[in-house]
Amino acid sequence: MSLLAVEQLTHHFGGLAALADVNLAVELGERRAIIGPNGAGKSTLFNLITGALRPSRGQIHLAGRNITHWPVYRRARLGLGRTFQRNNLFPRLTVFENVYLAGQQQPGRSGVWFRPATRTDQAGQAAAAILHQVGLAELPDVPANTLAYGQQRALEVALALATQPKILLLDEPTAGMSPAETADIIELIEALPKSLTILIVEHDMDVVFSLADRITVLHYGQVIAEDVPAEIRANPKVQEIYLGIAPA
Repeated sequence: MSLLAVEQLTHHFGGLAALADVNLAVELGERRAIIGPNGAGKSTLFNLITGALRPSRGQIHLAGRNITHWPVYRRARLGLGRTFQRNNLFPRLTVFENVYLAGQQQPGRSGVWFRPATRTDQAGQAAAAILHQVGLAELPDVPANTLAYGQQRALEVALALATQPKILLLDEPTAGMSPAETADIIELIEALPKSLTILIVEHDMDVVFSLADRITVLHYGQVIAEDVPAEIRANPKVQEIYLGIAPA
C-alpha cells in the first residue's frame, strides 16, 4: 500500500480544468519530484493534497486513510508536512521560538500556550535537535526576519519537521536562491532521514535530478510521464515540452 495515493484527482477553476484525472502513488521513503511548465497544475496538486483546495472529483489517501475531505489540521496530525513557495514563518519570533511553536501540535503539547519557550523541556529539546539537523543550531536567538534568505528557507523546513511528518511536501524549496544557497538546501534535503517520504515541486532540473528517486511530469493538468530520472531526461516528449529540446 502506498503512503500517499491520489486517484482520478480533478479540480476546476470555473470552466478551466487545472487538474484532470491525475493518479499518483508515492511509496514509503520515496523521494518523488513533480515537474512541469508554469500552469501545468503542480501547485494545484499540492494544494489539493494538503487540503488548501477541495477537489472537483477524485480521492486522496494518506497512510491508508481517505483524507479527501479532511481539513488541513487533520492532515497535518496524520503526518502531512509542507513548506511553501514563499516563506511562511513567524517573522518576529526567534529561530528557536518558531520551531518550538510548530511542535506544539504534537500529542501532549497542544493547548499549552501561556508558558515561555524553554530548551530544557521535551519540546525544547526536540526543537534544538531539529535546528541542528537543518544547520541553524548556532542561531537560536536570532529573529526569523533577520536571517539570510537561504536560512529562512531552512527554517521553514525545520518548522515542517517539528510536526513529525510521515511525508514532507516541499514547494519550490530553492526558488530565488543563489547557487551557494541552492547547494546548501540540496545538502539539507539529502541528509533528511531516508524513512521520511518527500514530494517536491521544483523548477531547477539540477535539483530535481539530484534528489528524486522518481519524477512525475505534468502538462496542462495531466500526467504525461512518470519514471526514474534517467528515463525522464531521455523522454522525447518531456524534452520538447519542458526541457526545451526539439524532437529530432
